[in-house]
Amino acid sequence: MAAVPGQLPVQMPVYPIASDARLAGDSRQTRFVLDLDKPVQFRAFVLSDPYRVVVDLPQVSFHLPTGIGTGGGRGLVKAFRYGLVMPGGSRIVFDLTGPVRIANASVLDSANGQPPRLVLELEEVDQASFARSLGADGQDPQTSTPGVTVTATIPSGPPTIQPPSAMLPANAAPPNAAPDSRPVVVIDPGHGGVDNGTQSGGEVPEKEVVLAFGLALRDRLERTGKYRVVMTRSDDTFIPLDDRVRIARNQSASLFVSIHADALPRKEGEAQGATIYTLSDKASDAEAERLADAENRADAIAGINLTDEPTDVADILIDLVRRETRTFSNRFARLLMTDMRPATPLHKRPLKSAGFRVLKAPDVPSVLVELGYTSNKADMEHLVSEAWRGRTAEAMARAIDSFLAKRIATAAGERPEKPGVRAKP
Repeated sequence: MAAVPGQLPVQMPVYPIASDARLAGDSRQTRFVLDLDKPVQFRAFVLSDPYRVVVDLPQVSFHLPTGIGTGGGRGLVKAFRYGLVMPGGSRIVFDLTGPVRIANASVLDSANGQPPRLVLELEEVDQASFARSLGADGQDPQTSTPGVTVTATIPSGPPTIQPPSAMLPANAAPPNAAPDSRPVVVIDPGHGGVDNGTQSGGEVPEKEVVLAFGLALRDRLERTGKYRVVMTRSDDTFIPLDDRVRIARNQSASLFVSIHADALPRKEGEAQGATIYTLSDKASDAEAERLADAENRADAIAGINLTDEPTDVADILIDLVRRETRTFSNRFARLLMTDMRPATPLHKRPLKSAGFRVLKAPDVPSVLVELGYTSNKADMEHLVSEAWRGRTAEAMARAIDSFLAKRIATAAGERPEKPGVRAKP
């Protein structure tokens, strides 16, 4: 296409490429090396509960060998993972065998036939030394990292990475846009970026499966023109759990649907089919509790400090709103089960509940859908099938239509769903 006179051609950003990574050393000293095509600036820091080292970089294109970091670690590193943690920023997270000190963190220029390399050297320390490195004054180690070496090799200064909470959700209305009175449906593909989710037998990771499904559901809903659909993520970006909830509340969402795909640990038998979860203080069974515990660790996986839910909703009025919201969530879950049953296999107990952090918006009906088990061969065949994806997204869209049509009618004063229950505006 010819350039418009007077306008400069738009150039896509070219990100640094990471081509290989390796670990060396033993349980006292361990070195990590990342091969790059150009020097980058980065920041490294340690976290506890569990012990981790986090390396933040500007956005990097990772072209690393498949499975690297997950097939067993070495020395002080049990495993590591990497990915886009927000637009403009990538992250590497190392799971450790115990407390460590970052003895050196630097970037080496290309020399002697070797490409530029990011080098991280870790040393074993005792618990007391580790605690001192976090800061005895209780400062957040993500903003104050005593004892950590940071090497700058980009003349333009440090990489500018905005906090995830400052990001606009995908498909959010731009500032100063005309008001859109349509109901808002928030679709939340789980995991993303540095957090791969479940992955069984070398197949496609959960984060890719659920993103593809979330986009298919978005497209199906947008074709109706009835709703404004907001995605918590529409690419391979990590979004913290509390930010997913915050997106739904900030958008005054009428419905929040979180999309996941479960996997049973090896030697724990077989399970198959989709399951629909709602929020409960007490899990409906041991499997629901296991899954909630695993999903609630997503922030730890990405190297983010876990924080308590804000206590801005701790009065009796908001408790009534919570109860009403849970009633609507349960009602939608039953509709969803009915519409999904002809389209896809369901778990033998398709309706469950547990304490998922991502479902805790007090005023937004919310469900978490496990589309199937990546550990089950038949389910996995469905999860990567475009035909199955379209059929199941269609079924879910029908349930959303039924649920929101009834709520909109109730809000307009037509035939209240139940005497004494006030529909949310």
